[in-house]
Amino acid sequence: MSVQERKQRERAERERLIVATARELAEEQGWDAVTTRRLAERIEYSQPVLYSHFRGKREIIGAVALQGAAELAAELRGASAEAEAGVGASAPVEGVRGRVTALARAYLDFAERNPAVYDAMFQLDGGLAFAAEDTPEALKDGFAALLETLRDVAGEGVEPGLFTEVFWASLHGLATLTRAGRLPVGDAERRVGLLVSRLAVV
Repeated sequence: MSVQERKQRERAERERLIVATARELAEEQGWDAVTTRRLAERIEYSQPVLYSHFRGKREIIGAVALQGAAELAAELRGASAEAEAGVGASAPVEGVRGRVTALARAYLDFAERNPAVYDAMFQLDGGLAFAAEDTPEALKDGFAALLETLRDVAGEGVEPGLFTEVFWASLHGLATLTRAGRLPVGDAERRVGLLVSRLAVV
């Protein structure tokens, strides 16, 4: 390994450590607790080293959001694939409904398990563009993971991308309102069932 390759690998490892530490601190104490000073103390690097990777907290939030988007996409695809594998070919309607239900549950579970990451993705300013030409690939792939399953239930004459946006907005609303204590926790499964039965054409 050349000196340059070793330096690049060390730099990538430092960057991963910064992002992982920011996530950990945000999940423990909220994003207000994430400062460059506290991060530097936790990872035992100087603040100038942190600034050599990220220009500030906004870029760190953006990095966490991209990481979260990749993780969410993987979980959504995994849930949909597992649901599909568990349903026989003799019941295609149940199969589609099962995949959409699994997708919705996986989305809401991710939001509940990773509140700080979810905030970085959708509530905080991480300097990332959404629904634009310069949208990062990880965000595009997160949307694609929804679209891959939801395009099958958009209904005749409905543009699948638009339907996916509406379904996603519904999931986001459920996740956000539940977390804020605005919706009773005990009815989560019934809400998913209602969302799937009313929006998804199967």
